[in-house]
Amino acid sequence: MDYGEGTVVNEMRKRPFVRPLIFWITGTVLQTCFPLQTVSLLLFAGVAVFVVVSFFVSGKSFSYRSRWVWGVLFACLLIFLSIQRMSLAERQAGRTTERSLLMEKAGEYQERMVNRLDSLHLSDEEKSVLATLTVNYRRNMPRSVSRQFSVTGLSHLLSVSGFHVGIISVFISMILSFMSERVVFFRYLRYLLTILIIWMFTYTTGLATAAVRAAVMISIYLAGRMLVRRPDKYNTLAGAAFCMLVYNPLYLFDIGFQLSYTAVFFILYLQPRLNRFAEVRNPLLASPWNTLTVTVSAQIGTVFLCFHYFGQSSLVFLFTNLFLSLLATILIPATLLWMTVPAWIPGTGILRWAIEAMTGSMMWVVERFSSIPGATVSIRFDFFTLVLSYLSLGLIMLYFRSRKFELLFAFLLTLFVILCWHLI
Repeated sequence: MDYGEGTVVNEMRKRPFVRPLIFWITGTVLQTCFPLQTVSLLLFAGVAVFVVVSFFVSGKSFSYRSRWVWGVLFACLLIFLSIQRMSLAERQAGRTTERSLLMEKAGEYQERMVNRLDSLHLSDEEKSVLATLTVNYRRNMPRSVSRQFSVTGLSHLLSVSGFHVGIISVFISMILSFMSERVVFFRYLRYLLTILIIWMFTYTTGLATAAVRAAVMISIYLAGRMLVRRPDKYNTLAGAAFCMLVYNPLYLFDIGFQLSYTAVFFILYLQPRLNRFAEVRNPLLASPWNTLTVTVSAQIGTVFLCFHYFGQSSLVFLFTNLFLSLLATILIPATLLWMTVPAWIPGTGILRWAIEAMTGSMMWVVERFSSIPGATVSIRFDFFTLVLSYLSLGLIMLYFRSRKFELLFAFLLTLFVILCWHLI
């Protein structure tokens, strides 16, 4: 966000989904800490009374001058709805529910796709990695292999996320590139087909949280492109988060949800700035450099969450991500294509050989780097340290944006508090 062009309020005005998201999260957290489903009725009653009085007494209910008053009423109403929705989610979470027919059918389709991997000349470990990498099928994943990917900073590859959905989106766009955007019919058809295939892929992954987030974001973005609009990236991110939390407020406390949205936010904010720090115009070097800046941005954003939840973070992620992310960009669509097309189609033999070679190369790199001594750093963050760490990170980013001495002083003060907290 560009704090040089205006205040935080002005930035939020440009992004209408940000404020509802903040109010919704506020209600969710309040209901989690204090059971307020009954008390919150006072908020609704207060809003209702004010609306009735403003309509039938003052006659100036929707005056532009009173927009702040209506903003407060809107916030109270959203917090009330959030508290009630969270209360309902808590009651539903305590019940034993059967899997829905939709999820059962998704599981059956996922099984059929994974069974195609049995004909590949790969070890069981390599097949389990390939199944997890493509359709989020984790049942056969050995814990030792999962730990190797964690040590090398590649856990995101084993969790279908925005990275995977983005690859599928780009792959579909390349296939449908013959449809010109200048023709209205082809533009609508191209984007509708892309959205449909993306949601089919998300359904195949078992509706994984990170995949749903990415599918919602891309759907909002493509809808804007379809209507010849330029969607704001932060507003799209906030809109996707708001839709998911309205559907299920418990997503807020899901580790995958937190890691996914934090990583995407820092990629959106830091990656363009890192690219401007060292502009690479050579097309052969631009793609590796973009991959590197995306990896660094995501790692900066999620390192504190990793310390809090897992107690460790990888030190070799730069070396592994640069090569394996590029390899996965080819391997994922190639494997999905091989899973879906019939075996009699010409070229499937070559595609099969390429998948086997790429999977073997990926496992070789992971095994070698995971055996390096000191490949990870182990630190355990409590919740208070986690909050202060992100506060200090936000302050230093704002300082580099505005160069205000007060922000630098606040950053140093936050570091001092963290140090005192750990000494005590």
